[in-house]
Amino acid sequence: MSKDIFCTLGPASMNGHVIGRLAELGATLFRINLSHTALADVSDVIDTIRSHTDVPVCLDTEGAQVRTGAFVDGKVMIAENEIIQIPRARAPGNARCFNLYPAYIPDELEIGDFISIDFNAVLVQVIEAGAEGVAVRVLNGGEIGSNKAVTVERALTMPPLTEKDIAALKIGRDKGIDHVALSFANFPSDVDEIRRHAGDAARVISKIECRNGVENLEEIATRSDAILIDRGDLSREFPVEHIPALQKQITRRTKAVERKVYVATNLLESMIVAPAPTRAEVNDVHNTLLDGVDGLVLAAETAIGAYPIACASMIVKLIRSFEAGSTLTPDHYVADPASLLVEPHGGNLVHREALAMAPEADTQLPRVRVSDLALMDCQQIALGTFSPLIGFMDSAALESVLATHRLPDGTVWTLPITLQLSRQALGGAGVGDRVALENAAGVVYAVLDISEIFPLEFERIVQPWFGTDSMDHPGVAGLAGRGDVFVAGAVTLVRRLTSEYRQFELTPAQTRFLFTRKGWSRVVGFHTRNVAHRVHEHIQLAALEGTRADGLYISPVIGPRKQGDFLPGPILKSYQIMLDFHLYPAGKVVLGSFATYPRYSGPREAVFTALCRKNIGCSHFIVGRDHTGVGDFYQPEESRALFEQLGDIGVAPVFFDEIAYDSATDAYVPASEARVPTAISGSKARQAIARNEPLPEWFMRDIIQDYLRAEIAAGRPIVSA
Repeated sequence: MSKDIFCTLGPASMNGHVIGRLAELGATLFRINLSHTALADVSDVIDTIRSHTDVPVCLDTEGAQVRTGAFVDGKVMIAENEIIQIPRARAPGNARCFNLYPAYIPDELEIGDFISIDFNAVLVQVIEAGAEGVAVRVLNGGEIGSNKAVTVERALTMPPLTEKDIAALKIGRDKGIDHVALSFANFPSDVDEIRRHAGDAARVISKIECRNGVENLEEIATRSDAILIDRGDLSREFPVEHIPALQKQITRRTKAVERKVYVATNLLESMIVAPAPTRAEVNDVHNTLLDGVDGLVLAAETAIGAYPIACASMIVKLIRSFEAGSTLTPDHYVADPASLLVEPHGGNLVHREALAMAPEADTQLPRVRVSDLALMDCQQIALGTFSPLIGFMDSAALESVLATHRLPDGTVWTLPITLQLSRQALGGAGVGDRVALENAAGVVYAVLDISEIFPLEFERIVQPWFGTDSMDHPGVAGLAGRGDVFVAGAVTLVRRLTSEYRQFELTPAQTRFLFTRKGWSRVVGFHTRNVAHRVHEHIQLAALEGTRADGLYISPVIGPRKQGDFLPGPILKSYQIMLDFHLYPAGKVVLGSFATYPRYSGPREAVFTALCRKNIGCSHFIVGRDHTGVGDFYQPEESRALFEQLGDIGVAPVFFDEIAYDSATDAYVPASEARVPTAISGSKARQAIARNEPLPEWFMRDIIQDYLRAEIAAGRPIVSA
């Protein structure tokens, strides 16, 4: 992204969660508005921001501007034709008497001056002027509040910096702040003045928001490092209908002297209170980018608005959309160039689904019968869950994955995805042939373009694949018994597999659409084969909080399972109950499913499950202590070690050690830290439910237990036989 994004921090965003997320979204500067920050708080505000990010901080001065003083009740309604006193001495602000800031402003006013208050909400005229202040007559009434902008319809002579600005700049200089913004730059000498206080090395951004600034633009820009167009304050001195043309003129003139130019105010004003912008705002931002600006500034949107992260996300998407080119490729979904989700593994989401080919595949192609597991792989390949794979691996890919945990092009991939058959099952099919893949009932689901057929060299590949050659290992036994050759080639899906859980089977394209519609860009994925219980709930919420994620995607595995495992239906229903009873944070959880099966590949499979969730749109993935473990064949720390060995794979693992319930503190903690640990056993839980014995609430919520027992009482199985 080639454009800068400045975010103003305030009450809505001055916390670690929002600051961190804004930084991750690409904020290049955090702005402290001194007009709304007490001098006594400046040092602490700088420290707070720096404790959460390395993004530079900018002190934005009050400058040569006039504002209302404080009102006792925060705001007042000013009636037309009233006479109001504006004293020099401090007074309790109300509808009959209030101050202006700086305190000397009444001395600068003359009888007859027009004064607009709070962006033309109120218009008054000076009718008396004396040593103690002025009196004004209300020509146009309305509501005004504390610390609101005031425009005198006559140029006043004001110093470029207030006493507060000078004190704040000293604090900033002492703390190494090297970005400053000069508000209401009137003359080139104003830039010299702020440099004198901020230091010669300071990067000065001069704000053009008054008539003098426009008239002296080239000289101001030449002495500055950048120009910021503040459209809000400009509209107090120029008719609002002139602002679009004025913005273009200022941009063009600034570029001519080779300085950067930024635009602020009203970019996404509606998103202060609404989760989405108006079409007019979106069009305005796009046209502002077309003007050639170098960056955009969010002010109230991130300082006081209800949706600071969503605002920054929208700006990033608008910039990406502006900069994007075409991403259409034959084997991939059309990419959303503005998406803030983690990109699919390998860069593009595979799409090899051609349902219109079903009649041809059914009637004209040679048929090869394959297992339901192979067809499940075909579907996940075609829908992009296994991106960047477009088919079953050839010998070079298999060798590379087993030797280096990478595909031949260097892309991280840890798990072999192969089609293993007997030569007899292939019939007469060979390299270069297109065959239809059918199930045991003779229904064709996919087409395979065979690119290679190569022998199974069991003794050579079994150890690097599974870390053992023991026939007691289910993965080893399966490899030995499925056939003597591997068949490689690109897959095209011609029919979706039937499933009773279809409503939960969200494709990667659908999850990415859904996450984007919900405004999520940081998503934690959770892989499970168990019904909902409190320890997993603790892990999920801890990951959601710890990663500052927008949402959690719970995707239970719904493929075949071993004896004694919970069945997919009860697992999905248990989580649906959790959502129905609002037991998760509102709007933070999506329940989907993952149609796959156990590969019994330990650490390789752990990374594989993470990469699949990356393709689904997850930026983070929860990895438990014994994730995808198989008996005692893999040590609990092996998965973590492989993730660390591979480095950044585009989806961040969120590791959890063994969690125990500590009855002494009534908390879920790492088992090693528990004072009175209580062991957690899924098998014991299943046995207790089957015997109608209650489990403690700390282990499983009562509503989940009640549901499971009701299923058993109705004669419906909850575990695999």
